[in-house]
Amino acid sequence: MTTSTQGFTGRHMLLATCSFFAVVIGVNVTMAWFASSSWSGLVVENTYVASQEFNAKAAAMKAMAASGIIGKLSLAGGRIHYDIRNRDGSPTLVDEVAANFKRPVGDHEDFHVAFTKIGEGQFESQRRVASGDWIVEVVSRKEGRVVMHEASRLDTAGFGE
Repeated sequence: MTTSTQGFTGRHMLLATCSFFAVVIGVNVTMAWFASSSWSGLVVENTYVASQEFNAKAAAMKAMAASGIIGKLSLAGGRIHYDIRNRDGSPTLVDEVAANFKRPVGDHEDFHVAFTKIGEGQFESQRRVASGDWIVEVVSRKEGRVVMHEASRLDTAGFGE
């Protein structure tokens, strides 16, 4: 009875090397596919134009912050409610309010809401918001002029949605 023991041969080394690189390439292709299918990465259409407009937008935001106008967003029972008040607590006179709901990563669930005026400084929309984190940008206008433009991050778990 004779037994042949070859040990670790060149064929074994070739198979180990090919297996290693097949796993590395497979993982890279999978990660690249998930990265390209989940988020476009687009923040602004044209970065040069956005950089040129930055100072004007920053000045406008400082002026809005100094005005003392405060907006409050609330969610309940498939409704989105927005209340906008002056520094003294009186309702701010605005004609229209609109909001953009965006996910922090990914844009497949993003949506726009136009609110209906239900009273001075009070607006409402019928829309159920999916659970999770959102970045909400709210723009309030009076006769076409922006009165308040704010963005905030919210977690719908805090509203019981």
